Amino acid sequence: MASTVTDQLTQPALGTRPLNENNDELRADDPSRWSLERRLAELLLDRLGRPPVAIELPGGETVTLADTPPEVLVRIRNHRTLWGLLWQPSITFGEAYRHGRIEVVGDLVRLCELVEPTQDMTHGRFWNGVRGVTRRRPTSPEASRQNIHRHYDLGNDFYRLWLDEQLIYTCAYFPTPDVSLEEAQAAKLDLVCRKLNLKPGQQVIEAGCGWGALALHMARHYGVRVQAYNISHEQIVFARDRAKAAGLADRVEFIEDDWRNMTGNCDAFVSVGMLEHVGPENYRLLGQRINDVLRPHGSGLIHTIGRDVPGNMDCWVEKFIFPGAAPPSLGQMMEILEPQGFVTLDVENLRLHYAKTLEHWLSRFEEHADEIQEMFDESFVRAWRLYLSGSIATFRKAGLQLFQVLFTRSANNDIPWTRRATETGQQP
Repeated sequence: MASTVTDQLTQPALGTRPLNENNDELRADDPSRWSLERRLAELLLDRLGRPPVAIELPGGETVTLADTPPEVLVRIRNHRTLWGLLWQPSITFGEAYRHGRIEVVGDLVRLCELVEPTQDMTHGRFWNGVRGVTRRRPTSPEASRQNIHRHYDLGNDFYRLWLDEQLIYTCAYFPTPDVSLEEAQAAKLDLVCRKLNLKPGQQVIEAGCGWGALALHMARHYGVRVQAYNISHEQIVFARDRAKAAGLADRVEFIEDDWRNMTGNCDAFVSVGMLEHVGPENYRLLGQRINDVLRPHGSGLIHTIGRDVPGNMDCWVEKFIFPGAAPPSLGQMMEILEPQGFVTLDVENLRLHYAKTLEHWLSRFEEHADEIQEMFDESFVRAWRLYLSGSIATFRKAGLQLFQVLFTRSANNDIPWTRRATETGQQP
């Protein structure tokens, strides 16, 4: 990609372009406008740490402050977009890219990586620190249903195109980096089961079950009974059909309801990819609900996207992709466990595994981009391309983490003797 960008930059200026309705009164060939735009572009690049990135202005002039050849070229189509990147950077970049007012020549993931780890172009603290942070959507029961519907109910046919065969939309576990996505997702399901030390005949409650892969895996391979909660109607219908087809409907009950309404008792509680949507303001309540259902010698596992320090989700991602999302820090997660007397047995960070998972997803997404555009439109494809690309960069740069936290009650001694026992399935 770098050579392509270099070729672009060594060509003569592309000349003037017609102004659209969003441009101000200055003509594109007015030297005073070029001078102002250049100063704005230089200010933007300076704030970003002078990365090896070039900006092509609406009039065709290119600007870079890097000491090395630019690896990525960002074409800005109009004057107002350039101003917006300084005033409301995250929303402006996301929306301008989505609607074609910004074009990227080169690797979009690389563009996000080239910005410093704390100044990520789609997720980082620089963008959130300047204007443009929006108030996170509420996570009340009704609001949660609306938030989930906007993301997870986009259609099973959409997700089938780029997820694995089991439709697992959470971080995979790669025993080695070269295994397939299908193998890595199956390995993740088994890792969760081994960490929970599941035994035949036990009862499991799962909060946020997606399309049902983990619940069915637990029942099929570990002989447990599962109550799985989810507020996505499309996912629940799909999961119930899968359970019937697999002959597991008598052992797995998929319940279309909120985690706040969990009932019964269980030997193990598990939540994979749900905590991001709960909201820190509800963590103590979640801990109370787990305490209500977990038996005296029970254990639990929470698998979630997280942060190294508390902070807000990128405002563009929260507004247009993941409404209501709030990945927690480890300290925030303890608000779930400590008030209820739970003790933490193990914490594992699978950050690089999520980056690898996202690489697979983006590759499959691009393979089916034309089909996805027919389902939705071009702006949808561009928005999700940016979301997946920015997420890869953020996990690589440690802006986001992936935590698996295993916990139990303080008096429970029926636990693996070593982490190796968990990894191999051996018991003391």
